[in-house]
Amino acid sequence: MTDKPLAGQTALVTGASRGIGAASAIAMAKAGAHVILVARKVKPLEAIEDAIHEAGGTSTIAPVDLTEADSVSRLASAIAGRWDTLEILLLSAAYLPELTPLSQVDPKQFNEAMMTNVVATQALLANFDPLLRRSDKGRVVGLTSSVGANPRPFWGAYGSTKAAFENLLATYAAEVERLSPVRVAIIDPGATRTQMRARAYPGEDPETVKPPEVVADRLVALLSEDFDGLHRERVD
Repeated sequence: MTDKPLAGQTALVTGASRGIGAASAIAMAKAGAHVILVARKVKPLEAIEDAIHEAGGTSTIAPVDLTEADSVSRLASAIAGRWDTLEILLLSAAYLPELTPLSQVDPKQFNEAMMTNVVATQALLANFDPLLRRSDKGRVVGLTSSVGANPRPFWGAYGSTKAAFENLLATYAAEVERLSPVRVAIIDPGATRTQMRARAYPGEDPETVKPPEVVADRLVALLSEDFDGLHRERVD
């Protein structure tokens, strides 16, 4: 593997302002990709962009609320006006509702989780499909959670959205596998030192779990390889 295995590629990363999304964006830029940073807030995105530029990489910030009507289609139109192809789509953005019994799930938070984790995912796949198909190496990577496949008490609201998230990605993988070079990977990052995990496990010592850079390095390695139409793995 060269030191710039993603050179010449364009990558779009959602949830790029912190955690695994931010670490992955920086790692991809170091590997040679031009990274489009997508998240809601401008200042955190600018901080990640500064880190990328300091490391010698290139990026573009795109402050977008993916749950707003037509936001994804507007983003896709803007990107298509500047780039002919999209090689990498990393779906890292996610919303974690409060962990409660299923009978006590807050409807507003559940709706936010559905919009962010499911509805926005379908919109991203639909709107960026043309750019991905124009590339000879289009790759979609979605970050999931073990609770999507293995229900756990109090995680019903989040887990159900991740189950739907995985279904969307698996369906898309099956639809494009024989019609284009686009390939899909569903990655469970496992226990990782992020703000979301700190919310879910407030008593946990963060030093006992791996930093997001470990996941980011694995994603860059995966994106530098060929893989099957639907690749699944957990990063330990």
